[in-house]
Amino acid sequence: MKILELIIIACAWLAYSALHSWLAANQVKAWVERHWPAAWPAYRLVFNLLSVLLLLPLLWITQRYAGALLWRVPGWIAWPALVVAVTGFFWSLTWYDGATFLGLRQLRGRIGPDGECEAFKLSPMHCYVRHPWYTLGLLLLWTRDMNAAWLVAAVVITIYLIIGSRLEEEKLVARYGSAYRRYCRRVPGLLPLPGRFIREDEARMLETQAHQDFRVRH
Repeated sequence: MKILELIIIACAWLAYSALHSWLAANQVKAWVERHWPAAWPAYRLVFNLLSVLLLLPLLWITQRYAGALLWRVPGWIAWPALVVAVTGFFWSLTWYDGATFLGLRQLRGRIGPDGECEAFKLSPMHCYVRHPWYTLGLLLLWTRDMNAAWLVAAVVITIYLIIGSRLEEEKLVARYGSAYRRYCRRVPGLLPLPGRFIREDEARMLETQAHQDFRVRH
């Protein structure tokens, strides 16, 4: 496989990551709110649609220039990982307001892209990692047969998820204050660690404190 092809794949994934983070930044959202108020309620929905549509050519080019197999993941690892990731994702959806997550509620209710009234929720998976969807994504990413193109993509995506999770947490600290800082001290970000978790009753207490901090700060 040509080095140039790997560089193109890396640059494509880096560009997608940079654009995704830029569009998710509070400064960009504030600019849209000031200069294009009519589009403000649709921001979250458009953001989600763009995230999916722009991902499709990336997946195509990565698969198109896959190259030779570097290593194979045995089925007794790959299949359970797939089941855990897919099941965990759909199970965790039951803890979210789907309409708010997609941006439909904001569009119908003419409210901000993130839904200022969106509740702070800690699902059972959040008791063990702060970003369970990222964790499940990394599980899928690193338990597949790997070629050069997908290895480059996996490295870029992993770095982006690490950096992106930190950027996301800065916004959550600004929104929920000391409650989220306390949560971060107790629960690891992406990888479950022995002894680093909270019980369900502690999660409910943190949710209550986060709501109180949010009302005070806003």
